[in-house]
Amino acid sequence: MNDVDSENYDVSTKLVNDKDLPLREDIRFLGRMLGDTVREQEGDNAYELVENIRQIAIRFRREQDLTARPELEAILKQLSDKDSLSVVRAFSYFSLLSNIAEDVHHNRRRRAHLRAGSAPQAGSVTLALDRVLESCSDARTVLTDFFKKAIISPVLTAHPTEVQRRSILDCQLAIERLLKERAWTELTPNELRHNEENQRATIQILWQTRMLRPTRLSVYDEIENGLAYYSYTFLSEIPYIYAKIEDLLERRLASDIPLVTSFLRIGSWIGGDRDGNPFVTHEVMLRAVERQSAVALDYYIDVVQKIGRSMSLTERLVEVSDEVRELLATAPDIPNRSDEPYRRIFLSIGARLVATAKKFGHQVLQLSTEEAKEPYADSTEFIHDLDAIIQSLKQHKSSWIARGALRNLRRAADVFGFHLAPLDMRQHSKIHEQVVVELFEYYTGRNDYLQLSEAERIDWLLLEINRLHPLLTIPSEFSETAQSELHILQCAAEIHRRFGRATMPNYIISMTTGVINILEVAYLLRQVDLLQIGDPPQLQLNIIPLFETISDLQSCGEIMDQLFSIPYYRKLLSSVGSVQEVMLGYSDSNKDGGFIASNWEIYKAEITLTKVFAKHQIGLRLFHGRGGTVGRGGGPSYQSILAQPPGSVNGQIRVTEQGEVISSKYAEPEIGRRNLETLVAATIEATLLGHDSIGTNSDRYYPAMNKLAAVSFAAYRNLVFETPGFKQFFLESTPIREMAGLHIGSRPPARRNSDAIEDLRAIPWVFSWSQSRMMLPGWYGFGHAVEAFVNQDNQNEQGLALLQEMYQKWPFMQTLLSNMDMVLAKTDMGIASRYAGLVDDVALREQIFGRIQEERVRSEKWLFAITGHVELLQDNPTLSRSIRNRTPYIDPLNHLQVELLRRYRSGEDSEEVKRSIHLTINGVTAGLRNSG
Repeated sequence: MNDVDSENYDVSTKLVNDKDLPLREDIRFLGRMLGDTVREQEGDNAYELVENIRQIAIRFRREQDLTARPELEAILKQLSDKDSLSVVRAFSYFSLLSNIAEDVHHNRRRRAHLRAGSAPQAGSVTLALDRVLESCSDARTVLTDFFKKAIISPVLTAHPTEVQRRSILDCQLAIERLLKERAWTELTPNELRHNEENQRATIQILWQTRMLRPTRLSVYDEIENGLAYYSYTFLSEIPYIYAKIEDLLERRLASDIPLVTSFLRIGSWIGGDRDGNPFVTHEVMLRAVERQSAVALDYYIDVVQKIGRSMSLTERLVEVSDEVRELLATAPDIPNRSDEPYRRIFLSIGARLVATAKKFGHQVLQLSTEEAKEPYADSTEFIHDLDAIIQSLKQHKSSWIARGALRNLRRAADVFGFHLAPLDMRQHSKIHEQVVVELFEYYTGRNDYLQLSEAERIDWLLLEINRLHPLLTIPSEFSETAQSELHILQCAAEIHRRFGRATMPNYIISMTTGVINILEVAYLLRQVDLLQIGDPPQLQLNIIPLFETISDLQSCGEIMDQLFSIPYYRKLLSSVGSVQEVMLGYSDSNKDGGFIASNWEIYKAEITLTKVFAKHQIGLRLFHGRGGTVGRGGGPSYQSILAQPPGSVNGQIRVTEQGEVISSKYAEPEIGRRNLETLVAATIEATLLGHDSIGTNSDRYYPAMNKLAAVSFAAYRNLVFETPGFKQFFLESTPIREMAGLHIGSRPPARRNSDAIEDLRAIPWVFSWSQSRMMLPGWYGFGHAVEAFVNQDNQNEQGLALLQEMYQKWPFMQTLLSNMDMVLAKTDMGIASRYAGLVDDVALREQIFGRIQEERVRSEKWLFAITGHVELLQDNPTLSRSIRNRTPYIDPLNHLQVELLRRYRSGEDSEEVKRSIHLTINGVTAGLRNSG
């Protein structure tokens, strides 16, 4: 909407640099397009209604206009169900279009920066490598060693905060492409008119497309959604990143450092994570692997055909190597191509890839009439053929041809193989225990496994692992759970045989509380020969404990020390390179103990694990189970990695990418590449440069953090778990119950059929607080903790001075407060008060919401006291601008959601009302961008 958006920016024109003018123009342009669409589709009255609501919402937020709230409530109460739908959809799409404009502007600014030849920015691979080259006397050796051992893996997970339909995402990408065309291309008047017409058509399609799924998302849907990002970004951009690093090193060192090992790989849980998700069966897991493989091979076949068509080099002008001549011997003999060796070889490679795809059971369109070729035994054979071509080209004056598409294809083949991505398996430790109980009774005739001491159970498991033969058939008398788990394990063994071990390399144990949980999984793997006995024994999957609660984080060092003291387990580790991966859970620890305690206990756990692993001379690889929001471990990846304790990264890191964060990071190729580069840059710097300058200050900083965490933990626990009526307040002041009907994920919101906070999954817990704009998991308890710390023993000035010093010198503290700063900026207690108004018990509402408000004020006060800032996001103007741009479209959705929740809970449960509620949840999520 043109007039609407101009006013939005007039408020803060003086604060906005001229470089943001194109962003303002893009938002006005897209707003006008959507406004015109609303007029055309819904009429002038609907358009005026939308605008009126937005203006009042701005007064309510920015001007604290006391008359705005009753005025807004009156309008919303009078809305018909039909009008509610139109208003919700309009604001949802305004928010989405604003996000698109921001992404385009982000790319625009980055390109301008690169064109100007400015110094490389923090978080770029260029700056990271330059810093290493400047600081290391033998940088070549240091970097060669790093890239040989490095493992950097973002892991896609299917968690229920990704509400975006694929159809909506496709429209979004089309709008983005058209906006880029306007921004980056000098269009003629006619081309500009066509661009605008296409933009109008796409926004019209967007408006006429259903925003919500009519049925709950299945795991199959989640698999397909996850695979889309390979087409959008990963298959093309990851090879680009490798090529960029190789070229940078070649220029800086005047000689190449070949990246022999592909250290950057995308992982996946989608279809293998069955913790709390009964819909992940062995059939689903096999389907996930088959679809992944099909995507990889389809990509190779397509690229090979394209490259082959371009390889018109003739032997009359160039020579070829002996290896290429060997490949020619099996290539098709085409009369009019007899002098074009490379073109003929690529026809042969394409035919072999088609045969390979068919071997795996994929449906492939055979585009060539060639006789069938032998399939590749594995991806290394395919890579060997590509290497032969590349070397021949380099040797015979065709080095530029060996780069570009051919080099990228070769890298893709190494990164993605014939399996595309390693699929992790995950299950809860209690499920493993249940299966072992039944196997124990089956083999021994006894039903007292759980009555044995832990030491007795460990002894029995170790004995049985070494003498047990694989279970050939699954007993029919076993429970449904046990049969399902054993079928899944048998399927995993079959996947290894068909697709190779790299397809499924990891087994993660949720809620690990002791050594017994790890050995029970080893015992289960033995049932299907994924653990093979012998001297030495061979483990076919990495067994990865996941420590999630505060108490588990505190005991993880002791557990791993005990585990490594078992000689047999050390032998198992030897078979996987003597490297043990450990996963740390940010989500459940935050729900368990609050933001400060969770982050500090994870930091301490990393320190402890580093020492334990060094003692036993075992390699440590940490897997960070982060979510989208700060309340679930989210936040900028670069700062988060640099804030890890010294020695805990060591060239290897895995991190989950969850929910709506996946689309915001990886749907657009250029932004996706930048995010992947940031992970690589941060890992290089954290490993080789050591940004943590805490030094001897740990003797003062660590005790201070212990005190802060203890008080924060107590304050958080007191509110959430010890305050009578808090569960009622949570259930009534957030849309947690209504979310159950929103078809945004296959996983149930709780592990058990319970509405207890303890049983609720961390994701809907955080998601609900984000919807109500209280954002409580991302900050509650901080104000209590700091106030108690600076006031202790009347040492006010000394305590505050220490915290200020910690903020200035310690990356962990800087990242902690920066993330909380972002959450507080997205918190809106005015809007939150309207959600609190949904709580029927007035006394309960005033008591609990009053405490939350007081802690919000207290937290902001002490944040400013430590950082020296006078406003939120003072040192992050880009994010501040982003939030300012988006809130005029998010706020009305929140106000509408409150009114709709009130209607629904009073008995108006029509389909229109339920649909409108779900649309507001969708819209707020899209607007906040990291809500779950």
